[in-house]
Amino acid sequence: MRADRLLSIALLLQSRGRLTARQLAGELEVSVRTIYRDVLALGTAGIPVYGDANGYQLVDGYQTQLTGLTADEAQGLALTGLPGAAADLGLAEAVAAAQLKLAAALPAALRERADRMRQVFHLDAPGWYHDGDSADHLAAVADAVWRQRVVTVRYENWTRVVDRRLEPYGLVLKAGKWYLVARADRDLRTFRVNHIRQLSVLAERFDRPAEFDLAAYWRAQILEFRTRLHRAEALARFAPGVLDQLPHLSGSAVADAVAEGERQPDGWVLARVPIESDSHAERQFLRLGAEVEVLEPESLRQRLAATVSGLATLYAAPPR
Repeated sequence: MRADRLLSIALLLQSRGRLTARQLAGELEVSVRTIYRDVLALGTAGIPVYGDANGYQLVDGYQTQLTGLTADEAQGLALTGLPGAAADLGLAEAVAAAQLKLAAALPAALRERADRMRQVFHLDAPGWYHDGDSADHLAAVADAVWRQRVVTVRYENWTRVVDRRLEPYGLVLKAGKWYLVARADRDLRTFRVNHIRQLSVLAERFDRPAEFDLAAYWRAQILEFRTRLHRAEALARFAPGVLDQLPHLSGSAVADAVAEGERQPDGWVLARVPIESDSHAERQFLRLGAEVEVLEPESLRQRLAATVSGLATLYAAPPR
């Protein structure tokens, strides 16, 4: 339809700058003569298209308002592929409205492709055994991040409840859990949003540093976390029947280490594997039952022996 083509010309010029009639005709698969007529129609409709021997372009500074997006809808565009996250942030209606307006602005062929993509692809971010956080203060935190407002929180960490004054820099959704990156005192720290027990948004504003990059900060945090995660190692033997299950039961780090281990005459694999701590490794290796034998460290071996002995005693007794 001609209306779709006119819209496409305006959006192409807005996004790419100067284009010749032949380039436009190639993009839209029409004749150059048709482009001449369409550009004239755009000018008649009030869209300031400037043409010369080098091609067509929109007058400097002109931006089309063809989609009619509101501020909230534009803000929600980044979450159009994450309906659950949009709902958590209170932007579900804005995202739905933005999607409708964008679909209306697309040419028929592109709109059909977008509909097809929604039919055949779906993103479900949380894991199988966790539906994600239920964070009562998430919407208020998001609003404070957006408006650069200082907040005070009562926060429950791993050991106690503390009061903090925070400058909220950004929010990150990781495996269904929301994290707040904020400046506390002089340091940038990461907080679980669902550990915030009380929240007050102050009238005081702060300036987020222009050089702050949320994605880069988060990548650095993940790298640091993984470096801290495996501070020790264990020497263990693994039965052949469990090798294929190691990525699921013990994680990729253990599976990779075992894959490089030494195959023994009985078919078992001897390998040094990374562990976080004796207590964490105990729970991890107990999942493998009798298909793993820990040889070192002795402290871990003793923990496992004591736990297995306790289980044997428990299950040797008649049911109560």
